[in-house]
Amino acid sequence: MSSADSGGFRSALAPTPILETKDLSAGYGSGDAIKNVCIQFYDRKITAIIGPSGCGKSTLIRCLNRMHEEIPGTTVEGGAALAGKDIFQMDPVLLRRQVGMVFQRPNPFPSMTIFQNVAAGLVLNGLRGDKSLEELVEESLRQAALWDEVKVKLRSPATDLSGGQQQRLCIARALAVQPKVLLLDEPCSALDPIATAKIEELLMELKKNLTIVIVTHNMQQAARVSDFTGFMLLGELVEFGPTDTMFTNPQDSRTQGYITGRFG
Repeated sequence: MSSADSGGFRSALAPTPILETKDLSAGYGSGDAIKNVCIQFYDRKITAIIGPSGCGKSTLIRCLNRMHEEIPGTTVEGGAALAGKDIFQMDPVLLRRQVGMVFQRPNPFPSMTIFQNVAAGLVLNGLRGDKSLEELVEESLRQAALWDEVKVKLRSPATDLSGGQQQRLCIARALAVQPKVLLLDEPCSALDPIATAKIEELLMELKKNLTIVIVTHNMQQAARVSDFTGFMLLGELVEFGPTDTMFTNPQDSRTQGYITGRFG
């Protein structure tokens, strides 16, 4: 499926899009990092964004929770909507509560304990409901498949954890505020194979309850975990469709060239 087709993808078997862009362009200074991207992210599915370095993958997902705008001199044009609401008309803080993000390298708050890291968003946003802070932190750590490993050391510094544990802690921190969408920017690139496998298993479990978008340079990872895949090149969405189709029968010769290793 080509970029031109992706914006209107509505087969009878397709799930409901919860997040989508329309002719979205964004750049730094006078240059565009992404150009006229139309893509839909489906409810409780995993979408992988693949492509060579510098093709605009990270810029795209940073636009989805408006972090791109935090960099001085950046530009954004076009549209994006979350559950039908224009994200550029939303309060960025409220948007990021619904569209969480996990970065390439684990970034726990270094001066905080494990408990405080997970609780930070809950405290900042005043999100408690009927549950205690302790219950919510435990729930988030369980969701991130980390509770059993840290339950006896919640008051220890988060930086005492291994790299893979720190990344799952960052996922728990993002999950604590109950987002609708979780964005992950190459979350396993700094991890060893064992930690990577744990993250992938976690993502498969998490998609039962939320939408996941993962930027990855690892095509095998995209094939393993994603339901849909978008291939980007030189800032453009070249092709988008079900992952099985993308990897076995790509429609664009550039997609085929990248997937077969002829470039990238």
